[in-house]
Amino acid sequence: MATVREIYQYLDGLAPFSLQMDFDNAGFLVGRGDRQVKKLLVALDITQEVAEEAVELGAELIVSHHPVIFHPAKSVTDGDPDGRILLTLIEGGVAAICAHTNLDAVTGGVNDALAQALGLTQIEQLHQDGVDPAGRPYGIGRVGAVAGAPKYAPEFAAFVKEALGANGVRYVDARRPVRRVAVGGGACADMLREALALGCDTFVTADVKYNGFLDARALGVNLIDAGHYPTEQVVVPVLAKWLSAGFPQVEVVETDRHKEAFLYG
Repeated sequence: MATVREIYQYLDGLAPFSLQMDFDNAGFLVGRGDRQVKKLLVALDITQEVAEEAVELGAELIVSHHPVIFHPAKSVTDGDPDGRILLTLIEGGVAAICAHTNLDAVTGGVNDALAQALGLTQIEQLHQDGVDPAGRPYGIGRVGAVAGAPKYAPEFAAFVKEALGANGVRYVDARRPVRRVAVGGGACADMLREALALGCDTFVTADVKYNGFLDARALGVNLIDAGHYPTEQVVVPVLAKWLSAGFPQVEVVETDRHKEAFLYG
C-alpha cells in the first residue's frame, strides 16, 4: 500500500506543486499524510456528489484538479456548501490532493491532454513560464497543427464539441481555414494575441467574455469557447493513468458522478 503523503510526493515529481501560480491553492489540502490508501478516486472537482461517492466507494483519497479549498475558510459547518463538502471528507476519512495550475503547465498535463484530444500534431508550448527543478520547460497553453484537410470554423467547432463531449460551444468564425490551433484549458482567452503571434488561425479555450469574442473578430482569429469542464476534464484519465502506473497496488477509480454543471437551451 501507499500513504497519502507518498502519493503527494509522487505527483509532486510529475507536476511540481512549486510551479503553481501565486493565486492558487494546489497541494495536499485535507486529511492525514500517513493514512494508508487502498483505493482512490480521481475527479476534476471535489463536489458534494464526488465526496459522497468517495465515501461510498471506501476510497481513502481523492485526487482532483480544482482545489477543494480555494479561498480561506472562516468556518467549516453544514450551513454552507463548501463546509458540507469538507465535513463529508473529514467525517468519511477521505483525504484530498489537488493539482491545479501546476498540472495546467507541465508536460503531459491539462494542455497536452487537450491538444491530443483534438488530434493536434507537432505540439509545442504557447507560453513558457520557465523550467522546473528538473530542467523541464513548463507553461500554460499549447500550439499544434491540424491533421488532414483543413476545416473552417463551423465544422471545426462541431468537431471540438464532439471530441470533448461538450454540451455546446460558442465560437467566432473568422472565415479562415483551421490549420494551426492554440489551446488553453480553462480560462485562457487573454492569451489570444500570443496565439496570433505564433501564427495560429484558431484558439480553443473556455470562459470567454464578450470582449474576447469582439477581439477575436477584430483580429481575424477563429475563437472557440468549449467550456471549462470539457477543456479540462481531459486530464482526469491522465491523472488516473499516472497514479495506476505509480501505485499498481492501489485501486484507481475515475468519478462517474461529476458532469458538466450546465446545459444549453
